[in-house]
Amino acid sequence: MPARALYCAAGVPQEAMGKPFIGIATSFTDLVPGHTGMRALERVLENGVHAGGGYPFLFGVPALCDGIAMGHSGMHYSLPLRELVADMVESVAEAHALDGLVLLTNCDKITPGMLMAAARLDIPCIVLTAGPMQGGRMGSRRLSLINDTFEAVGRYQRGEIDEKELKQLEAEACPGEGACQGLYTANTMACLTETMGMSMPGCATAIAGLSKKRHIGFATGERIVELVRKGVTARKIMTQAAFENAIRVDVALGGSSNTVLHLLAIAREAGIDLPLSEFDRIARETPQLTTVTPVGPDLMEDVEYCGGIPAILNRLLPLLKKNPTVSGYDITAIAKKGKPIGDDIIRRADKPVRPEGGLAVLTGNLAPKGSVVKHSAVDPSMFEFKGKARVFDAEDAAMAAIMAGQIKPGTVVVIRYEGPKGGPGMREMLSPTSAIMGMGLGTSVALVTDGRFSGGTRGPCIGHVSPEAMDGGPIALVKDGDTIILDIPKRKLTLDVPAAELAKRKKAWKAPAPKITRGYLSRYAKLVCSADEGAVVR
Repeated sequence: MPARALYCAAGVPQEAMGKPFIGIATSFTDLVPGHTGMRALERVLENGVHAGGGYPFLFGVPALCDGIAMGHSGMHYSLPLRELVADMVESVAEAHALDGLVLLTNCDKITPGMLMAAARLDIPCIVLTAGPMQGGRMGSRRLSLINDTFEAVGRYQRGEIDEKELKQLEAEACPGEGACQGLYTANTMACLTETMGMSMPGCATAIAGLSKKRHIGFATGERIVELVRKGVTARKIMTQAAFENAIRVDVALGGSSNTVLHLLAIAREAGIDLPLSEFDRIARETPQLTTVTPVGPDLMEDVEYCGGIPAILNRLLPLLKKNPTVSGYDITAIAKKGKPIGDDIIRRADKPVRPEGGLAVLTGNLAPKGSVVKHSAVDPSMFEFKGKARVFDAEDAAMAAIMAGQIKPGTVVVIRYEGPKGGPGMREMLSPTSAIMGMGLGTSVALVTDGRFSGGTRGPCIGHVSPEAMDGGPIALVKDGDTIILDIPKRKLTLDVPAAELAKRKKAWKAPAPKITRGYLSRYAKLVCSADEGAVVR
Protein backbone atom coordinates (compact mmCIF):
# COMPACT_ATOMS: atom_id res chain seq x y z
CA MET A 1 0.00 0.00 0.00
CA PRO A 2 2.80 2.57 0.68
CA ALA A 3 4.11 2.04 -2.87
CA ARG A 4 0.62 2.57 -4.28
CA ALA A 5 0.30 5.76 -2.22
CA LEU A 6 3.52 7.05 -3.74
CA TYR A 7 2.31 6.20 -7.24
CA CYS A 8 -0.86 8.14 -6.40
CA ALA A 9 1.42 11.04 -5.49
CA ALA A 10 3.07 10.67 -8.90
CA GLY A 11 -0.33 11.11 -10.56
CA VAL A 12 -1.48 7.53 -11.14
CA PRO A 13 -5.25 7.16 -10.53
CA GLN A 14 -6.19 4.34 -8.16
CA GLU A 15 -8.28 2.69 -10.88
CA ALA A 16 -5.14 2.46 -13.06
CA MET A 17 -3.12 0.54 -10.48
CA GLY A 18 -3.99 -2.83 -11.99
CA LYS A 19 -2.82 -1.90 -15.49
CA PRO A 20 0.57 -3.00 -16.85
CA PHE A 21 3.16 -0.41 -15.83
CA ILE A 22 5.28 0.41 -18.90
CA GLY A 23 8.55 2.29 -18.62
CA ILE A 24 9.50 4.48 -21.57
CA ALA A 25 13.27 4.87 -21.41
CA THR A 26 13.83 8.00 -23.47
CA SER A 27 17.24 9.23 -24.55
CA PHE A 28 15.95 12.64 -25.67
CA THR A 29 18.55 15.40 -25.58
CA ASP A 30 19.16 18.72 -27.30
CA LEU A 31 22.80 17.71 -27.76
CA VAL A 32 22.39 14.92 -30.32
CA PRO A 33 20.76 15.49 -33.76
CA GLY A 34 19.56 11.90 -33.82
CA HIS A 35 17.64 12.49 -30.59
CA THR A 36 16.30 16.06 -30.82
CA GLY A 37 13.00 14.92 -32.34
CA MET A 38 12.16 12.41 -29.62
CA ARG A 39 9.68 14.64 -27.77
CA ALA A 40 7.09 13.90 -30.48
CA LEU A 41 7.83 10.17 -30.24
CA GLU A 42 7.45 10.24 -26.45
CA ARG A 43 3.92 11.58 -26.92
CA VAL A 44 2.84 8.93 -29.42
CA LEU A 45 4.37 6.18 -27.28
CA GLU A 46 2.39 7.39 -24.27
CA ASN A 47 -0.77 7.49 -26.37
CA GLY A 48 -0.09 3.99 -27.69
CA VAL A 49 0.48 2.55 -24.22
CA HIS A 50 -2.74 4.15 -22.96
CA ALA A 51 -4.64 2.87 -26.01
CA GLY A 52 -3.29 -0.63 -25.36
CA GLY A 53 -4.52 -0.56 -21.78
CA GLY A 54 -1.26 0.13 -19.97
CA TYR A 55 0.08 3.04 -17.95
CA PRO A 56 3.26 4.76 -19.24
CA PHE A 57 6.12 6.24 -17.22
CA LEU A 58 8.85 8.26 -18.90
CA PHE A 59 12.39 8.18 -17.51
CA GLY A 60 15.58 9.61 -18.95
CA VAL A 61 18.75 7.97 -20.25
CA PRO A 62 21.81 9.95 -21.44
CA ALA A 63 23.04 10.15 -25.01
CA LEU A 64 26.04 11.63 -26.76
CA CYS A 65 26.85 12.24 -30.42
CA ASP A 66 29.90 10.40 -31.66
CA GLY A 67 30.38 12.91 -34.47
CA ILE A 68 30.58 15.78 -31.99
CA ALA A 69 32.74 13.78 -29.55
CA MET A 70 35.09 12.73 -32.36
CA GLY A 71 38.71 13.80 -32.53
CA HIS A 72 39.16 15.00 -28.94
CA SER A 73 39.04 13.65 -25.39
CA GLY A 74 35.26 13.30 -25.51
CA MET A 75 35.54 10.19 -27.65
CA HIS A 76 36.97 8.32 -24.65
CA TYR A 77 33.43 8.33 -23.25
CA SER A 78 31.52 7.00 -26.26
CA LEU A 79 31.86 3.24 -25.83
CA PRO A 80 31.87 3.38 -22.01
CA LEU A 81 28.51 5.18 -22.20
CA ARG A 82 27.03 1.93 -23.53
CA GLU A 83 27.64 0.27 -20.16
CA LEU A 84 26.13 3.21 -18.28
CA VAL A 85 22.97 3.11 -20.42
CA ALA A 86 22.53 -0.62 -19.77
CA ASP A 87 23.05 -0.15 -16.04
CA MET A 88 20.67 2.81 -15.81
CA VAL A 89 17.82 1.07 -17.63
CA GLU A 90 18.34 -2.03 -15.49
CA SER A 91 18.38 0.01 -12.28
CA VAL A 92 15.15 1.90 -12.98
CA ALA A 93 13.26 -1.11 -14.31
CA GLU A 94 14.23 -3.30 -11.36
CA ALA A 95 13.77 -0.64 -8.67
CA HIS A 96 10.25 0.17 -9.87
CA ALA A 97 9.30 -3.41 -10.81
CA LEU A 98 8.16 -2.28 -14.26
CA ASP A 99 6.16 -4.82 -16.25
CA GLY A 100 7.60 -3.86 -19.64
CA LEU A 101 9.80 -1.31 -21.40
CA VAL A 102 9.82 0.73 -24.56
CA LEU A 103 13.39 1.76 -25.34
CA LEU A 104 13.47 5.05 -27.29
CA THR A 105 16.89 5.39 -28.87
CA ASN A 106 18.77 6.18 -32.07
CA CYS A 107 22.48 6.87 -31.94
CA ASP A 108 25.57 4.82 -31.72
CA LYS A 109 26.07 3.41 -28.21
CA ILE A 110 22.61 4.07 -26.80
CA THR A 111 20.87 1.43 -28.93
CA PRO A 112 23.22 -1.43 -27.98
CA GLY A 113 23.20 -0.29 -24.35
CA MET A 114 19.42 -0.51 -24.28
CA LEU A 115 19.45 -3.92 -25.96
CA MET A 116 21.98 -5.13 -23.38
CA ALA A 117 19.58 -3.99 -20.64
CA ALA A 118 16.65 -5.73 -22.33
CA ALA A 119 18.57 -9.00 -22.52
CA ARG A 120 19.79 -8.66 -18.94
CA LEU A 121 16.32 -7.89 -17.52
CA ASP A 122 14.46 -10.41 -19.68
CA ILE A 123 11.11 -8.62 -19.38
CA PRO A 124 8.88 -7.59 -22.32
CA CYS A 125 10.72 -4.87 -24.28
CA ILE A 126 10.39 -3.14 -27.64
CA VAL A 127 12.93 -0.77 -29.16
CA LEU A 128 11.85 2.33 -31.08
CA THR A 129 14.69 3.88 -33.06
CA ALA A 130 14.06 7.51 -34.01
CA GLY A 131 15.15 7.10 -37.63
CA PRO A 132 17.74 8.25 -40.15
CA MET A 133 18.39 11.84 -41.14
CA GLN A 134 17.52 12.95 -44.66
CA GLY A 135 20.35 13.78 -47.04
CA GLY A 136 21.71 17.29 -47.26
CA ARG A 137 21.64 19.36 -50.44
CA MET A 138 23.92 21.87 -52.09
CA GLY A 139 22.23 22.73 -55.35
CA SER A 140 21.62 19.44 -57.14
CA ARG A 141 24.34 17.68 -55.15
CA ARG A 142 23.33 15.33 -52.33
CA LEU A 143 25.40 15.54 -49.18
CA SER A 144 26.13 13.27 -46.22
CA LEU A 145 28.07 13.71 -43.00
CA ILE A 146 31.25 11.71 -43.58
CA ASN A 147 32.06 12.45 -47.21
CA ASP A 148 31.09 16.09 -47.02
CA THR A 149 32.44 17.15 -43.62
CA PHE A 150 35.07 14.78 -42.19
CA GLU A 151 36.68 13.99 -45.55
CA ALA A 152 36.18 17.58 -46.70
CA VAL A 153 38.75 18.63 -44.07
CA GLY A 154 41.38 16.56 -45.89
CA ARG A 155 40.29 17.93 -49.28
CA TYR A 156 40.55 21.47 -47.93
CA GLN A 157 44.03 20.68 -46.60
CA ARG A 158 45.04 19.52 -50.11
CA GLY A 159 43.63 22.67 -51.68
CA GLU A 160 40.85 20.85 -53.58
CA ILE A 161 38.14 23.04 -52.04
CA ASP A 162 38.26 26.56 -50.63
CA GLU A 163 37.06 27.92 -47.30
CA LYS A 164 33.79 29.14 -48.79
CA GLU A 165 32.83 25.63 -49.96
CA LEU A 166 33.97 24.19 -46.64
CA LYS A 167 31.57 26.55 -44.82
CA GLN A 168 28.74 25.66 -47.23
CA LEU A 169 29.26 21.97 -46.57
CA GLU A 170 29.26 22.61 -42.82
CA ALA A 171 25.90 24.36 -43.12
CA GLU A 172 24.16 21.98 -45.53
CA ALA A 173 25.48 18.43 -44.96
CA CYS A 174 23.17 17.66 -42.02
CA PRO A 175 19.77 19.33 -42.63
CA GLY A 176 17.89 18.25 -39.51
CA GLU A 177 16.99 15.60 -36.96
CA GLY A 178 17.90 11.94 -37.29
CA ALA A 179 20.85 9.56 -37.30
CA CYS A 180 23.48 10.54 -39.88
CA GLN A 181 22.46 9.44 -43.36
CA GLY A 182 24.63 6.42 -44.07
CA LEU A 183 25.25 2.92 -42.77
CA TYR A 184 27.18 4.28 -39.85
CA THR A 185 26.79 2.64 -36.45
CA ALA A 186 23.45 4.22 -35.49
CA ASN A 187 21.55 3.22 -38.62
CA THR A 188 23.29 -0.15 -38.83
CA MET A 189 22.23 -0.96 -35.26
CA ALA A 190 18.66 0.14 -36.04
CA CYS A 191 18.61 -2.28 -38.98
CA LEU A 192 19.97 -5.11 -36.84
CA THR A 193 17.49 -4.37 -34.04
CA GLU A 194 14.61 -4.75 -36.49
CA THR A 195 16.19 -7.91 -37.93
CA MET A 196 16.56 -9.42 -34.46
CA GLY A 197 12.83 -8.86 -33.99
CA MET A 198 13.19 -6.25 -31.23
CA SER A 199 11.47 -3.40 -33.08
CA MET A 200 8.35 -3.25 -35.23
CA PRO A 201 8.59 -3.98 -38.98
CA GLY A 202 9.70 -0.93 -40.95
CA CYS A 203 11.07 0.89 -37.91
CA ALA A 204 14.77 0.97 -38.80
CA THR A 205 14.60 2.99 -42.00
CA ALA A 206 11.46 5.09 -41.39
CA ILE A 207 12.77 8.65 -41.72
CA ALA A 208 13.15 10.79 -38.60
CA GLY A 209 10.47 13.44 -38.22
CA LEU A 210 8.01 11.97 -40.72
CA SER A 211 4.57 10.67 -39.82
CA LYS A 212 5.39 7.02 -40.59
CA LYS A 213 7.81 7.02 -37.66
CA ARG A 214 5.10 8.39 -35.35
CA HIS A 215 2.65 5.73 -36.57
CA ILE A 216 5.22 3.04 -35.76
CA GLY A 217 5.70 4.66 -32.36
CA PHE A 218 1.98 4.47 -31.58
CA ALA A 219 1.88 0.82 -32.65
CA THR A 220 4.94 0.14 -30.46
CA GLY A 221 3.16 1.60 -27.43
CA GLU A 222 0.09 -0.55 -28.02
CA ARG A 223 2.10 -3.68 -28.70
CA ILE A 224 4.27 -3.57 -25.56
CA VAL A 225 1.14 -3.91 -23.42
CA GLU A 226 0.15 -7.01 -25.40
CA LEU A 227 3.63 -8.50 -24.91
CA VAL A 228 3.31 -8.01 -21.16
CA ARG A 229 -0.06 -9.76 -21.12
CA LYS A 230 1.31 -12.66 -23.17
CA GLY A 231 4.57 -12.91 -21.22
CA VAL A 232 6.79 -12.45 -24.29
CA THR A 233 10.15 -11.44 -22.81
CA ALA A 234 13.28 -10.15 -24.52
CA ARG A 235 15.21 -13.43 -24.46
CA LYS A 236 12.33 -15.19 -26.22
CA ILE A 237 13.06 -12.85 -29.13
CA MET A 238 16.86 -12.54 -28.86
CA THR A 239 17.74 -16.16 -29.61
CA GLN A 240 20.76 -17.70 -31.33
CA ALA A 241 18.86 -17.50 -34.63
CA ALA A 242 18.14 -13.80 -34.07
CA PHE A 243 21.85 -13.02 -33.72
CA GLU A 244 22.76 -15.06 -36.80
CA ASN A 245 20.09 -13.25 -38.82
CA ALA A 246 21.37 -9.91 -37.55
CA ILE A 247 24.95 -10.68 -38.59
CA ARG A 248 23.69 -11.78 -42.00
CA VAL A 249 21.82 -8.53 -42.58
CA ASP A 250 24.78 -6.55 -41.24
CA VAL A 251 27.22 -8.00 -43.77
CA ALA A 252 24.64 -7.88 -46.58
CA LEU A 253 24.21 -4.16 -45.98
CA GLY A 254 27.93 -3.47 -45.62
CA GLY A 255 27.26 -2.08 -42.14
CA SER A 256 29.46 -0.63 -39.43
CA SER A 257 32.30 -2.67 -37.93
CA ASN A 258 31.18 -1.44 -34.49
CA THR A 259 28.29 -3.87 -34.66
CA VAL A 260 30.77 -6.67 -33.96
CA LEU A 261 31.48 -5.20 -30.52
CA HIS A 262 27.81 -4.56 -29.85
CA LEU A 263 26.38 -7.90 -30.95
CA LEU A 264 29.04 -9.71 -28.91
CA ALA A 265 28.08 -7.63 -25.85
CA ILE A 266 24.31 -8.08 -26.31
CA ALA A 267 24.72 -11.82 -26.88
CA ARG A 268 26.68 -12.10 -23.65
CA GLU A 269 23.79 -10.50 -21.74
CA ALA A 270 21.32 -12.83 -23.49
CA GLY A 271 23.31 -15.94 -22.59
CA ILE A 272 24.11 -16.67 -26.24
CA ASP A 273 27.47 -18.14 -27.32
CA LEU A 274 28.64 -15.91 -30.17
CA PRO A 275 32.34 -16.27 -31.07
CA LEU A 276 34.05 -13.61 -33.18
CA SER A 277 34.68 -16.21 -35.90
CA GLU A 278 30.92 -16.44 -36.53
CA PHE A 279 30.97 -13.03 -38.20
CA ASP A 280 33.49 -14.18 -40.76
CA ARG A 281 31.71 -17.48 -41.40
CA ILE A 282 28.40 -15.76 -42.12
CA ALA A 283 30.06 -13.01 -44.18
CA ARG A 284 31.70 -15.56 -46.48
CA GLU A 285 28.34 -17.09 -47.42
CA THR A 286 26.27 -13.87 -47.62
CA PRO A 287 26.25 -11.52 -50.64
CA GLN A 288 26.58 -7.76 -50.20
CA LEU A 289 23.38 -6.19 -51.52
CA THR A 290 23.69 -2.42 -51.02
CA THR A 291 26.09 0.45 -51.63
CA VAL A 292 24.95 2.84 -48.93
CA THR A 293 27.52 5.44 -47.90
CA PRO A 294 30.33 5.11 -46.91
CA VAL A 295 30.52 2.06 -49.19
CA GLY A 296 28.84 3.85 -52.10
CA PRO A 297 26.64 6.77 -53.14
CA ASP A 298 23.26 5.75 -51.67
CA LEU A 299 21.68 6.99 -48.44
CA MET A 300 19.40 5.39 -45.88
CA GLU A 301 16.41 7.22 -47.37
CA ASP A 302 17.03 5.27 -50.59
CA VAL A 303 16.80 1.99 -48.69
CA GLU A 304 13.58 3.19 -47.05
CA TYR A 305 11.93 4.09 -50.34
CA CYS A 306 12.99 0.77 -51.87
CA GLY A 307 11.33 -1.35 -49.18
CA GLY A 308 13.45 -1.01 -46.03
CA ILE A 309 14.58 -3.96 -43.93
CA PRO A 310 11.62 -6.18 -44.96
CA ALA A 311 12.91 -5.88 -48.54
CA ILE A 312 16.47 -6.79 -47.47
CA LEU A 313 15.05 -9.78 -45.60
CA ASN A 314 13.10 -10.79 -48.69
CA ARG A 315 16.32 -10.89 -50.74
CA LEU A 316 18.00 -12.99 -48.04
CA LEU A 317 15.03 -15.25 -47.25
CA PRO A 318 16.69 -18.58 -48.19
CA LEU A 319 19.51 -17.80 -45.73
CA LEU A 320 17.38 -16.66 -42.78
CA LYS A 321 16.48 -18.72 -39.73
CA LYS A 322 12.97 -18.69 -38.30
CA ASN A 323 12.67 -16.49 -35.21
CA PRO A 324 9.84 -14.71 -33.37
CA THR A 325 9.60 -10.91 -33.31
CA VAL A 326 7.88 -8.37 -31.07
CA SER A 327 5.26 -7.86 -33.79
CA GLY A 328 3.99 -11.41 -33.30
CA TYR A 329 5.11 -12.48 -36.79
CA ASP A 330 8.07 -14.74 -37.45
CA ILE A 331 10.94 -12.94 -39.16
CA THR A 332 10.60 -15.22 -42.19
CA ALA A 333 6.92 -14.25 -42.52
CA ILE A 334 7.97 -10.58 -42.53
CA ALA A 335 10.60 -11.42 -45.15
CA LYS A 336 8.01 -13.07 -47.39
CA LYS A 337 5.88 -9.92 -47.28
CA GLY A 338 8.86 -7.68 -48.03
CA LYS A 339 8.67 -5.98 -51.41
CA PRO A 340 11.95 -4.74 -52.90
CA ILE A 341 11.31 -1.85 -55.29
CA GLY A 342 13.72 -2.15 -58.18
CA ASP A 343 17.12 -3.84 -58.20
CA ASP A 344 19.44 -0.83 -58.08
CA ILE A 345 19.44 0.12 -54.39
CA ILE A 346 18.72 -3.31 -52.90
CA ARG A 347 20.36 -5.79 -55.25
CA ARG A 348 19.18 -9.32 -55.96
CA ALA A 349 21.15 -12.07 -54.25
CA ASP A 350 22.13 -13.54 -57.63
CA LYS A 351 23.40 -10.13 -58.84
CA PRO A 352 25.05 -8.70 -55.72
CA VAL A 353 27.45 -5.82 -55.26
CA ARG A 354 29.98 -8.41 -54.08
CA PRO A 355 29.64 -12.15 -53.50
CA GLU A 356 30.76 -11.82 -49.87
CA GLY A 357 29.41 -9.69 -47.05
CA GLY A 358 30.99 -6.45 -45.89
CA LEU A 359 32.97 -7.50 -42.79
CA ALA A 360 36.00 -9.73 -42.42
CA VAL A 361 37.81 -11.03 -39.35
CA LEU A 362 41.60 -11.14 -39.73
CA THR A 363 43.99 -13.09 -37.55
CA GLY A 364 47.74 -13.58 -37.56
CA ASN A 365 50.74 -12.86 -35.40
CA LEU A 366 49.76 -9.18 -35.16
CA ALA A 367 46.20 -10.03 -34.06
CA PRO A 368 46.19 -13.51 -32.45
CA LYS A 369 42.67 -13.02 -31.07
CA GLY A 370 41.37 -11.29 -34.17
CA SER A 371 40.81 -7.92 -35.80
CA VAL A 372 38.01 -6.51 -37.94
CA VAL A 373 37.92 -4.74 -41.29
CA LYS A 374 34.96 -3.36 -43.22
CA HIS A 375 36.32 -4.63 -46.51
CA SER A 376 33.20 -3.54 -48.41
CA ALA A 377 34.64 -0.01 -48.00
CA VAL A 378 38.16 -0.98 -49.13
CA ASP A 379 39.32 -0.48 -52.71
CA PRO A 380 40.05 -3.99 -54.10
CA SER A 381 43.56 -2.84 -55.01
CA MET A 382 44.26 -2.71 -51.26
CA PHE A 383 42.96 -6.17 -50.38
CA GLU A 384 46.60 -7.27 -50.41
CA PHE A 385 49.11 -4.70 -49.19
CA LYS A 386 52.61 -4.65 -47.74
CA GLY A 387 53.91 -1.51 -46.07
CA LYS A 388 56.33 -0.05 -43.57
CA ALA A 389 54.99 0.73 -40.10
CA ARG A 390 54.76 4.27 -38.76
CA VAL A 391 53.87 3.86 -35.11
CA PHE A 392 51.90 6.24 -32.87
CA ASP A 393 50.94 5.68 -29.25
CA ALA A 394 47.82 7.87 -29.50
CA GLU A 395 45.34 9.01 -32.15
CA ASP A 396 46.22 12.69 -31.69
CA ALA A 397 49.86 12.18 -32.68
CA ALA A 398 48.84 10.21 -35.78
CA MET A 399 46.35 12.89 -36.81
CA ALA A 400 48.96 15.61 -36.52
CA ALA A 401 51.38 13.66 -38.71
CA ILE A 402 48.73 12.98 -41.36
CA MET A 403 47.64 16.61 -41.53
CA ALA A 404 51.30 17.72 -41.72
CA GLY A 405 51.79 15.57 -44.84
CA GLN A 406 54.24 13.25 -43.11
CA ILE A 407 52.49 10.00 -44.12
CA LYS A 408 53.72 8.78 -47.50
CA PRO A 409 52.41 6.06 -49.86
CA GLY A 410 53.48 2.58 -48.81
CA THR A 411 52.94 3.26 -45.10
CA VAL A 412 50.95 1.28 -42.54
CA VAL A 413 49.91 3.74 -39.85
CA VAL A 414 49.80 1.93 -36.48
CA ILE A 415 47.80 3.62 -33.71
CA ARG A 416 48.03 1.75 -30.42
CA TYR A 417 47.16 2.14 -26.74
CA GLU A 418 43.69 3.13 -27.91
CA GLY A 419 41.95 -0.15 -27.02
CA PRO A 420 39.26 -0.60 -24.37
CA LYS A 421 41.81 -0.44 -21.52
CA GLY A 422 44.56 1.60 -23.12
CA GLY A 423 42.39 4.40 -24.50
CA PRO A 424 40.61 4.02 -22.24
CA GLY A 425 37.32 3.64 -24.07
CA MET A 426 38.50 2.43 -27.49
CA ARG A 427 38.19 5.70 -29.38
CA GLU A 428 36.94 5.76 -32.96
CA MET A 429 39.54 6.76 -35.53
CA LEU A 430 37.26 8.59 -37.97
CA SER A 431 39.32 11.76 -38.05
CA PRO A 432 42.59 10.12 -39.16
CA THR A 433 40.89 7.68 -41.55
CA SER A 434 38.87 10.50 -43.12
CA ALA A 435 42.00 12.63 -43.39
CA ILE A 436 43.82 9.78 -45.15
CA MET A 437 40.97 9.46 -47.66
CA GLY A 438 40.59 13.21 -48.08
CA MET A 439 44.30 13.59 -48.80
CA GLY A 440 44.17 10.97 -51.55
CA LEU A 441 46.01 8.18 -49.71
CA GLY A 442 43.16 5.64 -49.59
CA THR A 443 44.82 3.32 -52.13
CA SER A 444 48.39 3.61 -50.84
CA VAL A 445 48.21 3.77 -47.02
CA ALA A 446 46.68 1.33 -44.52
CA LEU A 447 45.81 1.92 -40.87
CA VAL A 448 45.95 -0.66 -38.06
CA THR A 449 44.74 0.01 -34.53
CA ASP A 450 43.62 -1.61 -31.29
CA GLY A 451 41.00 1.15 -31.26
CA ARG A 452 37.96 1.14 -33.49
CA PHE A 453 36.40 2.97 -36.39
CA SER A 454 33.24 4.90 -37.09
CA GLY A 455 30.70 3.20 -39.31
CA GLY A 456 31.60 6.02 -41.69
CA THR A 457 35.20 4.88 -42.09
CA ARG A 458 36.30 3.71 -45.50
CA GLY A 459 39.63 2.51 -46.79
CA PRO A 460 42.05 -0.24 -45.63
CA CYS A 461 41.49 0.32 -41.91
CA ILE A 462 41.87 -2.64 -39.55
CA GLY A 463 40.57 -2.18 -36.02
CA HIS A 464 39.81 -4.10 -32.82
CA VAL A 465 43.31 -5.65 -32.92
CA SER A 466 43.34 -8.12 -30.03
CA PRO A 467 45.03 -8.47 -27.62
CA GLU A 468 45.36 -4.70 -27.32
CA ALA A 469 48.65 -2.95 -26.65
CA MET A 470 47.83 -2.22 -22.99
CA ASP A 471 47.55 -5.99 -22.44
CA GLY A 472 50.94 -6.54 -24.07
CA GLY A 473 49.51 -7.72 -27.38
CA PRO A 474 51.84 -7.92 -30.41
CA ILE A 475 50.71 -4.47 -31.59
CA ALA A 476 52.64 -3.09 -28.58
CA LEU A 477 55.83 -4.58 -30.03
CA VAL A 478 55.72 -2.96 -33.48
CA LYS A 479 58.55 -0.54 -34.32
CA ASP A 480 58.85 2.12 -37.01
CA GLY A 481 60.01 0.51 -40.25
CA ASP A 482 58.68 -2.98 -39.52
CA THR A 483 56.90 -4.59 -42.45
CA ILE A 484 53.20 -5.32 -42.01
CA ILE A 485 51.32 -7.50 -44.49
CA LEU A 486 47.58 -7.20 -45.03
CA ASP A 487 45.85 -10.07 -46.86
CA ILE A 488 42.06 -9.73 -46.72
CA PRO A 489 41.27 -12.69 -49.03
CA LYS A 490 43.29 -14.99 -46.74
CA ARG A 491 42.05 -13.15 -43.61
CA LYS A 492 45.60 -12.52 -42.41
CA LEU A 493 47.31 -9.61 -40.64
CA THR A 494 51.01 -10.30 -40.28
CA LEU A 495 53.91 -8.49 -38.62
CA ASP A 496 56.90 -9.61 -40.71
CA VAL A 497 59.37 -9.80 -37.83
CA PRO A 498 61.08 -13.03 -36.69
CA ALA A 499 59.51 -14.73 -33.68
CA ALA A 500 62.79 -14.55 -31.76
CA GLU A 501 62.96 -10.78 -32.21
CA LEU A 502 59.33 -10.41 -31.07
CA ALA A 503 60.09 -12.53 -28.00
CA LYS A 504 63.04 -10.24 -27.22
CA ARG A 505 60.84 -7.15 -27.55
CA LYS A 506 58.14 -8.75 -25.42
CA LYS A 507 60.60 -9.37 -22.61
CA ALA A 508 61.68 -5.73 -22.64
CA TRP A 509 58.13 -4.33 -22.89
CA LYS A 510 56.51 -2.57 -19.94
CA ALA A 511 52.95 -1.31 -19.82
CA PRO A 512 52.79 2.48 -19.85
CA ALA A 513 51.09 4.43 -17.11
CA PRO A 514 47.32 4.80 -17.55
CA LYS A 515 46.35 7.90 -19.53
CA ILE A 516 43.43 8.67 -17.22
CA THR A 517 43.63 8.04 -13.50
CA ARG A 518 40.39 9.48 -12.07
CA GLY A 519 36.67 9.28 -12.53
CA TYR A 520 34.53 6.87 -14.50
CA LEU A 521 37.10 6.14 -17.20
CA SER A 522 39.67 5.07 -14.63
CA ARG A 523 37.21 2.57 -13.14
CA TYR A 524 36.13 1.45 -16.63
CA ALA A 525 39.73 0.71 -17.66
CA LYS A 526 40.18 -1.60 -14.67
CA LEU A 527 37.05 -3.63 -15.46
CA VAL A 528 36.70 -3.74 -19.24
CA CYS A 529 37.59 -6.86 -21.23
CA SER A 530 39.07 -7.27 -24.70
CA ALA A 531 37.47 -6.20 -27.98
CA ASP A 532 37.18 -9.81 -29.17
CA GLU A 533 34.82 -10.34 -26.20
CA GLY A 534 32.74 -7.25 -26.96
CA ALA A 535 34.63 -4.80 -24.70
CA VAL A 536 32.13 -5.41 -21.92
CA VAL A 537 32.67 -4.54 -18.28
CA ARG A 538 33.11 -7.66 -16.21
